[in-house]
Amino acid sequence: MDFRFDIIQEYAPFFLKGVLLTIGLSLIAIIVGSILGLAIGLGKMSNNRLVRLPFEWYINFFRGTPLFVQILLVHFGLMPMFFTQPSPTVSAAVSLSLNSAAYIAEIFRAGIQSIDKGQMEAARSLGMTHAQAMRYVILPQALKRMIPPFANEFIVLIKDSSLAAIIAAPELMYWGRAAQGQYYRVWEPYLTVAFIYLILTLSLSKLLHYLERKYSNQ
Repeated sequence: MDFRFDIIQEYAPFFLKGVLLTIGLSLIAIIVGSILGLAIGLGKMSNNRLVRLPFEWYINFFRGTPLFVQILLVHFGLMPMFFTQPSPTVSAAVSLSLNSAAYIAEIFRAGIQSIDKGQMEAARSLGMTHAQAMRYVILPQALKRMIPPFANEFIVLIKDSSLAAIIAAPELMYWGRAAQGQYYRVWEPYLTVAFIYLILTLSLSKLLHYLERKYSNQ
C-alpha cells in the first residue's frame, strides 16, 4: 500500500487551522463550563430541594445523552431561535460549553465535599459568612484537588470537539474528512488527524503530571 505524503503536505495548512480551532473551542468550553459548572455544582449542593432539582436535571441530561445529539439540538434547534444562519463554530462552542458545565459541576461538587466540614465551621466561627468561607477557605483547598479531573476534562473536550465536524465546524476532524472526500483516501488524512490528537492529548497529560507534582508539594 502506497502512502501519499503529498496529501498531508497539501492539507497541512488546513490541519493547522483545524488544530487552532480545536484548541480554541476546548479552551472556551473549559472556561465557560467552569463558570457555569461552579454555579450548577453549588446549586446541586443546596439543601432546598426545589432549588436543587433544576441543577440535577441539567447534569443528568447533559451527562446522560450523547454529545453528538446535543450538538445537533443546539445547532438545528436552539441557535436558529437567535440567528437566522447559525455559525457552526458558535454552535460547537455552545454545545461543548453546556456539556462541559455538567461534568465540571460534578468536579466542583466532589472537590468541595472532599474538604473536611470542620474547615467551614472554623471559618464561620471566625465571623466569615458562608460565601466568604467558601471563597477564601474551601475553594482554594478544593481547587488543588480538582486539577487532575479538570485536566482530564480538557483532554476529553479536545477529543470530543471532533464531533463538531458533523455540523461543518472547521476544526481538525472537519479537514480530515475534507481530505478523505477529495482524494477518497482513508489512511493519510485520518492517520494524520489521529496523530495530531495524540500529540495534543499526550502534551496535556504531561502538563497534568507537572501541575500535580507542583501543587502536591505546596
